Formats: sequence, structure tokens, C-alpha cells
Amino acid sequence: MEDKKLEVTYFQNKGFENTEKTLEIAKNYAKKHKIEDIIIASTTGSTAKAILNKFNMEEFNIVVVTHSYYFVGSSLRQEFEENLMEELKEKGVKILSSTHSMSGIERGLRLKNEPWIFVDLLAKVIRQQFGQGIKVCIEIASMAVDNGLISSLNNDIICIAGTGKGADTACIIKPAPTSEFMNIRVKAILCKPFNF
Repeated sequence: MEDKKLEVTYFQNKGFENTEKTLEIAKNYAKKHKIEDIIIASTTGSTAKAILNKFNMEEFNIVVVTHSYYFVGSSLRQEFEENLMEELKEKGVKILSSTHSMSGIERGLRLKNEPWIFVDLLAKVIRQQFGQGIKVCIEIASMAVDNGLISSLNNDIICIAGTGKGADTACIIKPAPTSEFMNIRVKAILCKPFNF
């Protein structure tokens, strides 16, 4: 096997302003290397809307991962517009709204000022060491697998996430289910913020 040379883009700033470039970088890599599964984090739906102009739904398996219902508390059902979810589904996008693989009960305890639990601490370490987008890419990869939304664990996937709002990070990931978390591999980073 030959060595691989990849072009990596490091954005000067983090956040929403990099969404279009991030999606373009991911799409170009996916087309060139025949990667079909594209997993995208979207909190409010703005990043999910942007994919409609970038990706051909017949060519790619697009999975949009939202926050779980009541993620921000019991006063808000869902941050992502449910009408938009239906519109995206009609266009062939798969929507996943579920408990995050690196939070859940742990997050609930932490928010009540209980001690940190390992999974929550792991998420914090990854976020601080590599950036929020990398942490979310790892998380949404396992969530998509757990919910049967990836065609094969033998194929690489591209995960897209961001820092705050929008997309600024894209990774090539060898996916695995949450129960086999140690088998997940971040094989390459296509883009991320330089300063995060």
C-alpha cells in the first residue's frame, strides 16, 4: 500500500463562516474516494439545509444528527425545526435524534453538580485537546452505527460537525458502534479550525 498524501484545510476562525467550505471539502473528497456515507451534525437545521445544495441525495447516504429531544431542558422540545426534518426526509435525508453517545445520564448528573463520570470526562478531554468538531464527529459516527444508518462497518465514512453553530470540521472515520467505542478510528482530518 502506498503512502497517502491528503490536503488538510485549517480555518483561521471557528464556526459558521466555514460551513460552505467544509461541505465542499467533504463532498469533493467523498466523490474522489467513493465514500457514500456522510454524517452531519446539525443543531437548528441551518447546516442540514446547506447540504441540499451540495450533495446529490441519490449518490450519497446523508444522515443528519440533531440534538436529542429536550436536550436543553424540558422547556424546549427540539431545537431543530420539525417541519424542516420532514422536508429533509422527503428529499432522502435520514434524520437521527437520539441520546448522544458521549452524554446522556452522565450529562444529566453533571448538570446537577454531581461528580464527573468517565464518558463525560472523555468527551471533555477530546473537545479540549482536538476541538469540539472532532469530538462531535466521533460521537455522531457511533450514533449513526448504533441506529443502523450506515450501510457497512467496513467502509470509511465522512463526519461533519462544528464549533458552536455551522460546520468547520470534517473527518474520515472508520465507524464502530458505541459498544465497541475503542474500535472507532479517526483516519484523517480534512478540515478543522486552527484556533479553537
